[in-house]
Amino acid sequence: MSLPSVSRARATEFAPRLAALLRDHLGQDVFRLEPDTVGVAGPEVADRILAARRATETERPTFKPLHGRSISKTEASTVTRTVGHDVRAALARPLPEDVDLSGSWPLTGHLFLRDLILGGDPYRLRMLMSRNLELTPKLTWSVIAVGAALPGWPRPAPHLTGLAARAAAAVGYQNRRYTMGIYRRAAAPVCFTVSTLVANALWLGHPFEDGMPNRHIIHESLRLLPPSWNTLRNASPEYPAIDSRIGEGDDVLVLPLLFHRDPALWDDPEGFRPERWNDLDPDTAPGYLPFGHSSERCWGRHMVMPLAELLLDLVRKSGLEVDRDQRVGKVPLLGLLGVEDVRLTKCA
Repeated sequence: MSLPSVSRARATEFAPRLAALLRDHLGQDVFRLEPDTVGVAGPEVADRILAARRATETERPTFKPLHGRSISKTEASTVTRTVGHDVRAALARPLPEDVDLSGSWPLTGHLFLRDLILGGDPYRLRMLMSRNLELTPKLTWSVIAVGAALPGWPRPAPHLTGLAARAAAAVGYQNRRYTMGIYRRAAAPVCFTVSTLVANALWLGHPFEDGMPNRHIIHESLRLLPPSWNTLRNASPEYPAIDSRIGEGDDVLVLPLLFHRDPALWDDPEGFRPERWNDLDPDTAPGYLPFGHSSERCWGRHMVMPLAELLLDLVRKSGLEVDRDQRVGKVPLLGLLGVEDVRLTKCA
């Protein structure tokens, strides 16, 4: 099945470093990136690397130490369940009517999700969802420091999300600062990831074939633009034993961005073909790791997929389209891989 002519006319422009990876290393399995860093884009080697040991606390993307304080697996699990409950509660409520989803994405989708899930939480917590805080970690922690110090700390209340209720129960400046950090660490990735994923899908494939399942569209978007385009593992003695090209002091960068487009694994690897997922299982498809390795899947995947399907469905029913005058979508070098500005407008 060919792509609609409108989507074929769009060009995706990667940041120079990402473009260089695709140009120079696509189809390779193990290669040197820096004097102390080896890239891995072969799915078999990647599988063995990621299965060799669990991520350390500094390698975990969400639950790294916060203000020098380790986040235990028990606490991480509790926070994850809390956010999951908040998402399910939001999905169980009636959706707002006459929502205007036109404008620049992923920002528009991000604001919609923030209000859908966290709309009843105090402003000093909701402000932690601002995408502007992505500019520098220093800005994020400055906002948190001020928010924790201001008088009028929120009190527990029935209308709060479970995540906000955890923050409201904090006593003392240091604990308030910590719980605000946890609030951002846990809630922001859900809103950021889902809105970016849907924006990517719209850029890559809209208008979609009638009857094409939203889930297939999302999985194909995750293949071409995986939100986490790399997974870092610090130097570890297990890795030279797996492949002799990895030295004892080498960090390893596993690169889904590359093996998701490997022509040895995928028919028409550069094409947006959501119908391929009619016959593929995303949990077992070789070389498909949008949510990490099977030994340690992303904690938020069970929230991301339902929210992404919901948001994409709203757009598909809204009468919106990607601006026909927009021909180039830029993908900057950020932690979350995505087209930075997809403009949705009313159909002409």
